Amino acid sequence: MFERYCYFPYDPYNRAPSDISYIRILHASPGAPTVDIYANENIIARGLVYKGFTPYIRVNTGVYNINVFPSGQTSNPVLSTSINIPPQSVMTVAAAGRPAELSLFPINEPFVPTTQGKAYVRFVHLSPDTPSVDITLPNGTILFSNVAYKGITEYIPVDPGTYILEARPTSTEVIALYVPNITLRADRFYTVYAVGLSGGTPSLQALIPLDGNSYIKF
Repeated sequence: MFERYCYFPYDPYNRAPSDISYIRILHASPGAPTVDIYANENIIARGLVYKGFTPYIRVNTGVYNINVFPSGQTSNPVLSTSINIPPQSVMTVAAAGRPAELSLFPINEPFVPTTQGKAYVRFVHLSPDTPSVDITLPNGTILFSNVAYKGITEYIPVDPGTYILEARPTSTEVIALYVPNITLRADRFYTVYAVGLSGGTPSLQALIPLDGNSYIKF
């Protein structure tokens, strides 16, 4: 059973918290059409556009059969696969890769020990034609090094504030992606997603949503 997440979720079946998780879907496939996504034949995302996120969805844990269709269609899915949702997890599930190589890529949002007053940020590489990158500050300070395609870094603590980030092919000073004016708030978790193509259209871009482990509690 899927249902939209709200801050005071109502569970008519009174399931134990250990049986519940939360997911959202990210459309990160450059060149893929707007899609509808079904789980066990129930629609969970309608008209999801490239770079779009669904709200978090409250789900029972377990294995789901997933079908991804061009929006408005219910035959000939562009992807048919399954995904396991572990107990008491929060995750973003990315539809990633070029359309001919589309796959679902689960990205866990773990609950980690924190220091009050710090912001937490990490990087996920979802650009299929971009080599491994270092994520740096403009002064060259490396925050994350040698992150390959589909790499997921750990969260790191930083002071709250506004940042500029640069993605550079590993061990070079070439700036492949410049990301200005990232505002990070205290006691929040953020993921910087690199999406798009470094050598084509749509171009390389960054998405920086607030992660659900900032506020979802079990």
